[in-house]
Amino acid sequence: MRNPTLSKIGTQLLRLRHDSSQSSQDRAAPTDYGLDRRQVADFVTGTLDAEGEAALAHQVARLLPFHWTWPTRIAEAMSQIMDRFGDQRELMAWLDRHPGLPRLVARLYVFMGLLDRYSAMPAVVTAMREYRERTPYPPGLESYLVPATDDDTLASIAFKVEKLLGEERTREAAELGVATATWLQQIAPRARELDPEVGDLDELMGQARQDIRSAAAGI
Repeated sequence: MRNPTLSKIGTQLLRLRHDSSQSSQDRAAPTDYGLDRRQVADFVTGTLDAEGEAALAHQVARLLPFHWTWPTRIAEAMSQIMDRFGDQRELMAWLDRHPGLPRLVARLYVFMGLLDRYSAMPAVVTAMREYRERTPYPPGLESYLVPATDDDTLASIAFKVEKLLGEERTREAAELGVATATWLQQIAPRARELDPEVGDLDELMGQARQDIRSAAAGI
């Protein structure tokens, strides 16, 4: 069965902004990260067996946090894999079918796409700011939020989730995702009151929180 959040997000592209104080381009994948060329070739032609496909999904999941700095050989191989799927949504759906790291990475990237989507919505920013006037640091976000709340707040959290994945701090990345989703669920009614265009933020965040928790349990 297709993951509900992956279906809900539709064709939302992963277009994470760079953190204002750091650059994703400063991060390069460790030398032992890479893609097995034979597995890529067999996958593209549809001849890769289930064990090989699971191994390839793991390789892709490890490399995704470094997408800003892939060397040419990896970028070319990833391009071949992407051509097999057609778009990022299908790539994430494929990763989600593989338990462990691939599933968690897929669900966190879908979640990061949602954060980027809502980051600059004035009603969401206002609702977050009002919440922080009462509770400056929502539970679990004390180490990740700066005092000011603006249209980069959620995009900055997405950047930090990706950075944690790149550092193989997967449990912390999942915890940050869950804490952020919980916060957004809490502010969703106020955001929708300010602007009905906010839509089903509450439902999306509830599903995302559940998805991330369940994927993290398999790590």
